[in-house]
Amino acid sequence: MSNNEHSNAPLPKFDRADSRVRYDSGIAGAFRGFIDRVRSGDLGMLPVVIGLVLISAVFTTLNPVFIAPNNLVNLLFDAAAVGLISLGVVCVLLLGEIDLSIGSMSGLSSALIGVLWVNAGFALPIAIFASLLTGAAVGAIYSFLRNRFDMPSFVATLSGLLALLGFQLYILGPTGSINLPFTSPLVRFGQIMIMPGWFSYLLALTPGLVIIVSALRNNKSRVAANLSSAGMSVPLLKAAVLTVCLVFAVFYLELGRGVPWMFGVFVLFVVILDYALTRTKWGRSMFAVGGNAEAARRSGIKVQQIRMSAFIVCSTFAALGGVFAASRLASASQQAGTGDVNLNAIAAAVIGGTSLFGGRGSAWSALLGVLVIMAISNGLTLLNLSSSLRYMITGAVLAIAVIVDSLARKSRASHGRA
Repeated sequence: MSNNEHSNAPLPKFDRADSRVRYDSGIAGAFRGFIDRVRSGDLGMLPVVIGLVLISAVFTTLNPVFIAPNNLVNLLFDAAAVGLISLGVVCVLLLGEIDLSIGSMSGLSSALIGVLWVNAGFALPIAIFASLLTGAAVGAIYSFLRNRFDMPSFVATLSGLLALLGFQLYILGPTGSINLPFTSPLVRFGQIMIMPGWFSYLLALTPGLVIIVSALRNNKSRVAANLSSAGMSVPLLKAAVLTVCLVFAVFYLELGRGVPWMFGVFVLFVVILDYALTRTKWGRSMFAVGGNAEAARRSGIKVQQIRMSAFIVCSTFAALGGVFAASRLASASQQAGTGDVNLNAIAAAVIGGTSLFGGRGSAWSALLGVLVIMAISNGLTLLNLSSSLRYMITGAVLAIAVIVDSLARKSRASHGRA
């Protein structure tokens, strides 16, 4: 057939309605697509979800108290502070950077709360603002060292770890500890404040409604653009499964004390950061710089400004985590921010699915990852195991997460999805 004959041949008819039916009726097709993504190395949050289920099953078998409602409520209280620190870690890891001073920053923040609020008599909001401002200033210093002198973030933040720890010890003075008023709103927030049941259920219904409304708006925009509608079967299934899981979780926690406000505020920050990373120019620039900084620079992205914002957000979240930790412990001491805080915060981000190689991750990885870390810590405590075993087991879980991330990265590269 000649080129002219080929060009005059009738084009195959495209039935938009039929395409819409095929697309909508294929939940099985969506499942096959998910399997294909997993096989190509795009694991998402699947490993951490499976890990959380297995960890819960093991600890419940060894000690049924683990699954008790009130124990889970305490777990959520403990997860909020480390989770906030981990949120900031997600930002720097997305760029392929690291911040090793997050524990010291959180400890200094809690010390500032004690010194300014309790000792100096400043109002609590002023003390909290000063702590967050200090965190932002420290992040700006790290980004300056990285941008101006090309100092590796590993070295800059390791130096910061020592400097911030020294400053924390200095301002606390010889006593080394400051008790916060037990009747204050800050301490009540970190120890006893629980959401009303009706509000908890309302929040549990919200994500499913958001999924449905987003799908309806997407279909409407596609129809307006003369494209086939994506259908509603898959979004409805996602919304139903998520709603059932969240409502059951709230119901089970209500059998104990209920859902802590402290954890709810942490989840709110997760939602805000997720929106910023997925729906804004800043977020898209973060992923672009993390994927290939030079390509991002050539495309017009201001790499140094993006890097500065990431370090500032990370250090500010670390400071806010320190405020939450002081609220939970009702004290500011020399031990705040030390021990396994660094390990837990970084491990939570990595275990949750944020890549150490940059360019991949989400705010939700901090939420899932910190639940895994806190579940391990809580379960080992219930079994009366030593801290040495807890460190070794947590380190092993982190190593496994990094191995999975590395293998998934290689698989994505081999399938052209890196």
